[in-house]
Amino acid sequence: MQQAIQTEAAPAPVGPYNQAVAAAGLLWCSGQIALDPQSGVLVGDGDVEAETRQVLRNLQAVLAAAGIGPAQVLRTTVYLTDLADFARVNALYAEVFSGAVAPARACVQVAALPKGARVEIDAVALLS
Repeated sequence: MQQAIQTEAAPAPVGPYNQAVAAAGLLWCSGQIALDPQSGVLVGDGDVEAETRQVLRNLQAVLAAAGIGPAQVLRTTVYLTDLADFARVNALYAEVFSGAVAPARACVQVAALPKGARVEIDAVALLS
């Protein structure tokens, strides 16, 4: 059985998908970019650190809507439009995912992200 997870504390999807789907004891979180949940506007004015902070807030809001937090995240994928931003994004990422067992992760550079974002993060988490 699948259950869509939705929260007003994170941006509404910009396409035909859910913020997350719970299934088989896992939470599959769609990628989050730095959209303000209320206005739907990209925050940060091109500042990758401001964007990363908002991305992480949005992702945590989706996790919270499912009743879990960063400690339950098993895997993430970080998408950057410029790998030169890796160290700055990684430092902020570590503030959220610094538990005893950090999630497995992939980080890739992409040609572009929706709405001109510089960073996007998706996640898979354990629902317990």
